[in-house]
This record gives sequence, structure tokens and C-alpha cells, in this order.
Amino acid sequence: MRLWVKICGLTDQKTALAASDAGADALGFVFAPSSRQVTPEVVRKIVHALPPTVTAVGVFMNQPLEYVLDTAVRCHLRAVQLHGSESPGYCREIRLPVIKSFPLSPPYRVKDPGPYNPWAVLLDSAGPGGAGGTGKTLDWQQLRQLDYGLPVVLAGGLNPQNVAEAVDTVRPFGVDVSSGVETGGCKDIEKIRAFIFNARNPG
Repeated sequence: MRLWVKICGLTDQKTALAASDAGADALGFVFAPSSRQVTPEVVRKIVHALPPTVTAVGVFMNQPLEYVLDTAVRCHLRAVQLHGSESPGYCREIRLPVIKSFPLSPPYRVKDPGPYNPWAVLLDSAGPGGAGGTGKTLDWQQLRQLDYGLPVVLAGGLNPQNVAEAVDTVRPFGVDVSSGVETGGCKDIEKIRAFIFNARNPG
């Protein structure tokens, strides 16, 4: 089965279209406070220019449910990624596919995703506050032992140099990258192309 690849933290149309042309299945737009945060107005224009084969994913973290639902409609999002401590009830109110982040720190233990009713689980390395997005890699050998019974999207410190090994070791449904395809804090189109190619051609 073809590996699902998501490029996250996009902020402009040119880079979004380049990532799409390079073969990305999904593009992530960060609405939570972050250096990569974008407004619904900007995202709406970008999504309008994307081919229908690309899934626009809104990334949120502990934001009011009403804001998430309204933004999803305004921006024509096709999935929502949640990075906070959102409750199962909160997640079930979202009528789009939900990618729920489960940041991990050693020893890795499976948290039952069932009550959240997600489409997929995102595995990332946990930071001091328990949230992901640290840019640090997980222990891929340990991840092989975890079974969530759902599609697993691997994140955490991935880049063009290590993604092939990560995919070969963990065998995830998909991979998600943001800072690993940046140069000087900005998305690097050549790195995006290399990441997608290497992710789909491990070994």
C-alpha cells in the first residue's frame, strides 16, 4: 500500500502547490498559536487552488470547538488534527476525519484511542508539557511493538535523511513532517521533494 505523506506547517500557496506536485497526500495548516500559524482567510485561498486529490488538514490545540468547526467549514478542510488534551466528547463532535496526536515518552505505552473515535493516531515525541512537536525522534524499534488497531501516522524528528529508515522500521500508515523540511525556519521545496521520494522508497 502506498505510504500516506503529510507536509505540515504550510503558510503560502506557492509552497503548498509545490508540495502537492511532489506527491504529498495531505497538507497541514496550523491554526494553533505557533510560528507557523496561519489565518483562515489565507488557508481558504490556498485550499481553493489545490487539486481535489490533496487533503487539507487543519491543526488545532485546545481551541474552542466552535472555532474548529467554523474554521473547517470556512477553509474547506477535509480532516482535523488535534494536538492538545481535547476530550473524547470534543473529538466526537467533529464530523470530519480526526487525526489525534498521542505524544510519547519512554517507556512507550499504548493509550486506547477508541473513545476519541479518530480516523488515525499521530505518534510524536512528548515535550516537557506533554505536547508533541518537539522535533525529536522516537525509538522506532519500540514503536514496532505498539498496536493501536488504527492507521498510525509517524512524526517526530523526521527529515529526508532518516525517513526511509523510520518507515522501514515502523511500517506506519503514514508520515508527517514540518521542521524536517525547513531551512532557516522556512519550508524548503527541495527538502520536501526529497522527503516524499525517500519516504516512499525505503531501502
